[in-house]
Amino acid sequence: MAPARSALAATAVNKAFAVEAGRTARAAKSISAIGSVGLTLLLAVATVAAIELITRQSADATITFLTTFAQPGWTTCGLFLLAFLGLDALIGRQHKAVLVLAPVAILLAFISEQKKIFLTDPLYPTDLLFGRQIMELMPALVRDRPWTAVAVGLGTIAALTALVSVWVFAWRRFRPLSGKERLYRLAVVVPLLAGFASIMDYNQFSWVRDRLKVAPIIWDQAENYRHNGFMLAFAINLPMANVKAPAGYSPDAIDNIHQEPLPAGTSHRTKPDVIVVMSESLWDPTRLPNVTLSPDPMAFMRQNISGAVFSPEFGGLTANIEFEALTGFSNAFLPTGSIPYQQYVRGPIPSLATFFRGEGYAARAIHPFAGWFWNRTSVYNSFGFESFRTEETMPVMQKRGIFTADEDLTREIIRQADAQSDPFFFFAVTLQGHGPYEANRYARNTINVDGNLSEKDHAVLSTYAQGVREADESLKMLMDWAANRDRETIIVVFGDHLPPLNTVYTATGYMDNVTAARRGPVEQMKREHETPLIVWSNKTGVKEDVGTISPALLPYHILKQAGFEHPYYTGFLGRVQAQYDVVDRYQLIGSDGKTTADWARSKTIDPLIRDYRFLQHDILFGKRRALERFFPAHAAVVDAAS
Repeated sequence: MAPARSALAATAVNKAFAVEAGRTARAAKSISAIGSVGLTLLLAVATVAAIELITRQSADATITFLTTFAQPGWTTCGLFLLAFLGLDALIGRQHKAVLVLAPVAILLAFISEQKKIFLTDPLYPTDLLFGRQIMELMPALVRDRPWTAVAVGLGTIAALTALVSVWVFAWRRFRPLSGKERLYRLAVVVPLLAGFASIMDYNQFSWVRDRLKVAPIIWDQAENYRHNGFMLAFAINLPMANVKAPAGYSPDAIDNIHQEPLPAGTSHRTKPDVIVVMSESLWDPTRLPNVTLSPDPMAFMRQNISGAVFSPEFGGLTANIEFEALTGFSNAFLPTGSIPYQQYVRGPIPSLATFFRGEGYAARAIHPFAGWFWNRTSVYNSFGFESFRTEETMPVMQKRGIFTADEDLTREIIRQADAQSDPFFFFAVTLQGHGPYEANRYARNTINVDGNLSEKDHAVLSTYAQGVREADESLKMLMDWAANRDRETIIVVFGDHLPPLNTVYTATGYMDNVTAARRGPVEQMKREHETPLIVWSNKTGVKEDVGTISPALLPYHILKQAGFEHPYYTGFLGRVQAQYDVVDRYQLIGSDGKTTADWARSKTIDPLIRDYRFLQHDILFGKRRALERFFPAHAAVVDAAS
């Protein structure tokens, strides 16, 4: 009996040891799993901290974002935690997701900060659609900030080397996840991420989103990115390409838009030729305080000034000003960060080109750069231009730096105009004034800059002022040529936006920051967004007292100067111009100088602005119910071209 009892006792002990060992193993696994999740959380916090430190350029602001419950710092960390856990489950190895997602997020943050240096806005999702443009301009950016370029290059090499090394280390050392672990993670992560995505529609209030302190502030993107942090604000802007119909939009609303009967045709015996030149970064540098420029770099323009254009952009995004000037539509009615040329122009759109072609004109676009830039080849075709002359289809021209000289472009415009027998509409976009404004772009600077500026700021302003002088001389050449023509010739010239002069603005006291404000008192906004406007005819001279107008109102003044009437461009836009000079995303400036700030958030919107918005939405995104009434020549031109 003793041996049997001993055997039973041994068996019991072994079972107890096995049970205990199982418990220990399970506890070890639980501890390991908790530790793994804890480490992933730390990596998520570190990633968010790195992103915010890059975009905020402040350790204090970054710490505040991560520690205060008034901002969604911990919400962001939680989302990164879920994303890391979910991607780890898909890859099948713990902590590998950090090596995929963190570098991408940090790179986006770095690009955003670089964008803010040259432009006003942070990175938007739609910016990724025109990465090719950025690469094309990279040589000029490198010349403007060579040491930054060197640092970025070396940093990129170091980062890639480190990333590859960590990947190799991770593949050998990071523990594989079991099938159960992967399923458990996905079972938790997927519903939570899906639930969060479902509450991110900024058009709908969400109690949960409000508790998480996520506040979509789409009307003020600077505050949107400050409050929500880079990644959440970037995600909030993802739906911007999905433009919803404004409240109240319907077929009946379009039918009820008032249309006054207008006389048809032109008051001229012969139809005038029309040349519109959008001059890159054209601005009056003599407006800078505490510096003196001599001689006046834009003396001829000053003698022929008609008014000013209120640019909705600063330092770049030329295509948005172009969109307004050619269509009479407004960026104010589109989501913040929109670039219509990239996102919304996907078929025939009424424009000045289709109008003039309907009147028997030749319509041509001219720009001495690549046709793909800003998607212009496709857009100009959609706008109804018969041809688009680019650097590939024009004679070789002189350069100023890497950009085509205004003088040679002007000679080419004249050459093409002299070859026309029928009336023509030319829309030209210059390039010489494009920034950055590196020293020694010109063999000789003829404008003396006197002021207490650093050597770099002095060089930047000197280069820019010389470019303005050459733009001024080119305009004189064009108008001298037109003055000797028998046929009436109308010339319209305007700047697309203020130049990116960087610290010149702050050093002279012109602006508080190196980029223009998006919101502010009307005096400040005009100071930081006005560019010169000239409307001139070789028969009647300068059109004076136009005032400061949005680019979208230019078609009204162009057609009025040419003696044409049109249901939309002079009829409807004429009604808008009678009441408003500026239709901006953040404010309306009335013809009486009074402003309406944050008008788009108001419960009641002026019926005229409401109808303006309805018309634009109907033509760009709707069923074009208003096309026949307001753009009668458009369909005929499109049908003839197809």
